[in-house]
Amino acid sequence: MLAYSYIEKGKFALVEKPKPTLIDPTDAIVRVTMSSICSSDIHIKHGSVPRAVPGVTVGHEMVGVVEEVGEDVTNVKAGDRVTVNVETYCGECFFCKNGYVNNCTHPHGGWALGCRIDGGQTEYVRVPLANQGLNIIPDSVTDKQALLVGDVLATGFWAARISEIGEDDTVLIIGAGPTGICTLLCVMLRNPKRIIVCEKSEERRRFVREHYPDVMLVTPEECKTYVMANSDYGGADRVLEVAGSDDTFRLAWECARPNAIVTIVALYDQAQVLPLPEMYGKNLTFKTGGVDGCDCEEVLKLIEAGKLDTTPLITHRFKLSEIEEAYRIFENKLDGVIKVGIEGD
Repeated sequence: MLAYSYIEKGKFALVEKPKPTLIDPTDAIVRVTMSSICSSDIHIKHGSVPRAVPGVTVGHEMVGVVEEVGEDVTNVKAGDRVTVNVETYCGECFFCKNGYVNNCTHPHGGWALGCRIDGGQTEYVRVPLANQGLNIIPDSVTDKQALLVGDVLATGFWAARISEIGEDDTVLIIGAGPTGICTLLCVMLRNPKRIIVCEKSEERRRFVREHYPDVMLVTPEECKTYVMANSDYGGADRVLEVAGSDDTFRLAWECARPNAIVTIVALYDQAQVLPLPEMYGKNLTFKTGGVDGCDCEEVLKLIEAGKLDTTPLITHRFKLSEIEEAYRIFENKLDGVIKVGIEGD
């Protein structure tokens, strides 16, 4: 089968690999019907993910049909349409039982697919710990509607949940890329008083303006002044940083009011500095980490009910054999791309 793989730093390639087989009784084999490219894949390509194993098939955002299950898999069966969670987790360790599935202590726990073991930019994928890692797609929900559930939509839902957003809050979201917009959608579910989106790209600001007209928009250069003028207590009550640059990290805490929550959703290429002398007296709470993707069933129910719709984000579609071109467009942010769908030939 064809599999898009991490060869070495700076190089991915479409190669032939054997179709995966069941290894453990908790495994499932899924025929991938649609996958997507994530910014984390680009981080792997650039060598920014030390855990990534050379030779691994990349891709951790996918939907498909279950082909085969191990004897211990009870939650799905052959023929089920499923979303695949970005994280594999046992459901039994201390971290899983407390909802911190990104920190699962199982050898395959956390972000394994497309990083440490073969992922989904291919035709078939082996999913370990399938009882937790797969969710059945309701009949009324299309593959396109469900594609982002296991990763960027799970990330947005997690970020909104841990940010403790109330209806009187002013919420600032920094970054309107795919994860930023998914975060916006999940913040909107909580009905805060104001939502401000900060984005440097005019093209992406236009996308937000077209699809979410009630959201306030601002550029990074004007953000701090704008937030101060459009908040009640000298800054945003909640800041969600989804852009991932040195400038946006600083902007996040500068735009927060005293005693605010700043949630770091972005993945950074470089270490960030907390200038504590400058921050003294702001009494901020920072929340950080990777997505805990344990809300996928709830997210699917929200999609089924018409309360979440990420289909406008999938702006481009390519065949698996065309994946090099898909990466070129996505990585270089060409042609108004937000997300790309990859389908079998």
